Amino acid sequence: MYNSGKLSSTKLHAYWRLIRADKPIGIYLLLWPCVSALWIASAGIPDLHILAVFVLGVIVMRSAGCVINDYADRNVDGLVERSSTRPLVTGEVTEKEALSIFFILLSFALILVLTLTWQTVFMSVGGLTLAIIYPFMKRYTQLPQVVLGAAFSWSIPMAFVATGQSISWIVWTLYFANLTWTVAYDTQYAMVDKNDDIKVGVKSTAILFGQYDKLSILLLQIVSLLLLTTTAQLLKLSWPFYLALLISVSLFLYQHWLIKDRDRSLCFKAFLHNHFVGLVFALGIIGHYSIYPA
Repeated sequence: MYNSGKLSSTKLHAYWRLIRADKPIGIYLLLWPCVSALWIASAGIPDLHILAVFVLGVIVMRSAGCVINDYADRNVDGLVERSSTRPLVTGEVTEKEALSIFFILLSFALILVLTLTWQTVFMSVGGLTLAIIYPFMKRYTQLPQVVLGAAFSWSIPMAFVATGQSISWIVWTLYFANLTWTVAYDTQYAMVDKNDDIKVGVKSTAILFGQYDKLSILLLQIVSLLLLTTTAQLLKLSWPFYLALLISVSLFLYQHWLIKDRDRSLCFKAFLHNHFVGLVFALGIIGHYSIYPA
């Protein structure tokens, strides 16, 4: 009985790592833009049911994305230093188990979205499609980070639809602001694996940009900030947002100090640091609507 319990605990721990529950950075990077969009779409505190569905949906879909990513990369992760201990590589989780967990998570996501409007359910198909195809894009395009950005930003138009708003061009301004930011930080992430990716034939923007990787990240961040500023002016956001903007500029500058020598560990630290960027912007938007409710 003791051995059986130990085996069960070991297996559950492997599942925990498979869905990356031990590394919540992906949840944060998805959550903050989603929260920001819900506050803007609702012009204040969103409906608590909608908020709960989106927060849980972020957790579930991020977990599902990690599983399908590891399944797609199961034959190459062992050749990459950072991913060589993932459960599918070590054999702690089988391919069949991974796919089963993936479909269970999708079932939970479906149950959640079915509590919202049919328009939101329809929109969710786009997000699901992007989440599934992203891991496989590393074999076919040097721009898989753009596909990831499209997937990570999909909660923004969904938030507007769920709250009964139309998808105006302001929504797409927010969407592309988040997309360019995502490409920037995921390029930092790809810089960690660049040498290994070249060896195994995996594509990324870090490889595509080459010696101009740091400049490309800077330009992407500037475009993201300009798009967010344009949106803020149209929405007449007040000083809490602009304070967040100023803080974010300093955070981006710190990231560039970290990646200046392309040190792997520091590039990874810069990637993780984007959690604070998303949080600061979310607090700036929440702060505006708290002080100046619609």
